Amino acid sequence: MSDSQTDSTEQMTSRNILGSLLESALHEMQRERSGLLLSGLSAGLDIGFGPLMMAVILTLSPGSFGDLGTELLLASVYSIGFMFVILGRSELFTEHTTLAVIPVLDGQASFKQLGRLWGLVYVGNLVGGLLFTLLVTLLMPELGVVDPKSFETIALKLVDHDLPWLFVGGVFAGWLMGLLAWLVAAAQDTTARILLVLIVAGTIGLLHLPHSIAGNVEVLFGLIVSDAISLSDYAGFLVLATIGNAFGGAVFVALLKYGHVVRGAN
Repeated sequence: MSDSQTDSTEQMTSRNILGSLLESALHEMQRERSGLLLSGLSAGLDIGFGPLMMAVILTLSPGSFGDLGTELLLASVYSIGFMFVILGRSELFTEHTTLAVIPVLDGQASFKQLGRLWGLVYVGNLVGGLLFTLLVTLLMPELGVVDPKSFETIALKLVDHDLPWLFVGGVFAGWLMGLLAWLVAAAQDTTARILLVLIVAGTIGLLHLPHSIAGNVEVLFGLIVSDAISLSDYAGFLVLATIGNAFGGAVFVALLKYGHVVRGAN
């Protein structure tokens, strides 16, 4: 195959991915308000299983943060919630920081539609995370496999940083989530998608990057069970992680990938 044929194949592949993302984002923008809220609520609930399993691992494992085996295991179970959300096709804010920007760039949607989608999904995600946290907190004494101290340890890993780091770390987390949305659209089967979620979400977990939705659950757990986490810690984390996630997904993935695909067209 010649170089020109190879370039054409790659271009068509990129265009197919972009077309799939455009179609998906436009479909979500046209959904009823209640459908988006419920889907966002479902995602907020489902993603909580990742932080919960992290707390279980820290409780049962002889290792801790800094131990290679424990860190890899924590990163793996962190991705469980993302698998539930992405394979279950519920709405996650950090996916739409990339997906929903593309129709706006393409002139097929307005900023008002973008804001509506972001707002409904984000609120649904946060409420779902809060409900999951309250439910687990009530059941925790009966579960018998989670030490409340482990929730504090996980939360401190996110909030015990300077505010600029929360923003920059949030940019990288949003960047990775945008890449995940792009790669999942390109994947041909469920097995490939599972591996992609494991790798990308596991990377976010291994680097302890602030993901506004999964981190919402992690810090809420710490806020409820520990005096070491304050309401201002939670608010600072949530605001900066959210802004960073949105910036990373919109600029480093949506804007750049849309630009390189469109400008590569004949």
